Amino acid sequence: MRDQAQKFADAGCAVYGISFDSPADNGQFRTSNDFPFSLLSDESKEVGAAYEAIRDADDPFANFPKRVSYLIDADGAIRKSYDVSDPAGHAGEVLADLEALLR
Repeated sequence: MRDQAQKFADAGCAVYGISFDSPADNGQFRTSNDFPFSLLSDESKEVGAAYEAIRDADDPFANFPKRVSYLIDADGAIRKSYDVSDPAGHAGEVLADLEALLR
C-alpha cells in the first residue's frame, strides 16, 4: 500500500491502517516504515471485532489482528473485503477493484 500510495491518492482513495497497538507505537511504526497514510489505534479491539479481524484465542498470533482490508465506497458501504495473504500483490488487487468501482 505504501509503494502505491500515489495511485490511491490519484483515484481519490484514502488509505488507513489499523492495529491493536498504542498510538505511540503506531506513530513509531509509521515513521520507521515511511507510511504516507495514517495508522489508527484500536487498543480495545472494538473495531477489530466489528470488521472480523480478531483471531481465535488459541491462535499463536491472537494478540495481533488478522490481515484483512476493505474497499469502502464514498457512502461508507463495504464494496469488497480481502483476506490479505500476499501483501506484495495486495495493493494492485485493490487498485484494480477500485478502478472497476469508479467506472
